[in-house]
Amino acid sequence: MKITKVFTAQAKAKGGRDGHVTTDNNVLDLALSTPKEMGGPGKPGATNPEQLFAAGYSACFEGALGVAARQANVRLNDVTVEAFIGFGQAEDGGYGISADLHVNLPGIEQAQAEELVQAAHGICPYSRATRGNIEVTLTTTTNT
Repeated sequence: MKITKVFTAQAKAKGGRDGHVTTDNNVLDLALSTPKEMGGPGKPGATNPEQLFAAGYSACFEGALGVAARQANVRLNDVTVEAFIGFGQAEDGGYGISADLHVNLPGIEQAQAEELVQAAHGICPYSRATRGNIEVTLTTTTNT
């Protein structure tokens, strides 16, 4: 899929999973550490690529929900999107990730909330990029 770029984000990693990552504007300047569950040191105060992916996916998905809601003439309030990014061994012997998105749309009927989440899943660039590549599970709630 070819796109017409309107923005390009830039980040640089050095030292891999136990190194450091920065963005070109220095807003992100983070130590990385492999989690203990993955055999690493799990250094306090450090993050990892899966957490960074979860942050990006959840924020992007909420933005896509806003687009879907505007298209459906629905007003959203207090929406939350929580992303759980799993890491593990893939069937082919390599490594892979999975994504579980928990989306809460308070004050909306469950059926309409599920329709909006499915529409957002079609709009979100992260969802589009991962479609067919990783397992993505969507859970929709309408808790206040």
